[in-house]
Amino acid sequence: MAHSLSAKKRIRQNLKRRARNRARKQTIKDQVRTYLAALAGNDLVKAQEELRKTVSRLDKVAAKHTIHKNTAARRRSRLTRRLNAARTAAATAPKT
Repeated sequence: MAHSLSAKKRIRQNLKRRARNRARKQTIKDQVRTYLAALAGNDLVKAQEELRKTVSRLDKVAAKHTIHKNTAARRRSRLTRRLNAARTAAATAPKT
C-alpha cells in the first residue's frame, strides 16, 4: 500500500488512465468487428465506410499514445488488404 501523497496520487492517475486506455481499445475492437461483419456479408460499400471509420479510430487512439503509431499503421494496412482482396474476388467471380 502506498504511504506518501505522491504515491497515492500516482495510483489514482494510473487507475483513471487504465480505464481510459481500456475503453479506447474496446472501441477499436468493436469498430473492427463491425467492419469484418460487413466484409463477411459481402457488402463492399458498407465495408468501405466501416474501414474509413476504423482507420479514423485507430489514428485517434494512436495519437493519444494508447497504442503505438506503427501498430495502428500495421492494423490499418491489414484491414485495407482484406477489403482489397474482397474487391478483387468480387471482380473476378463469374457472373451468372
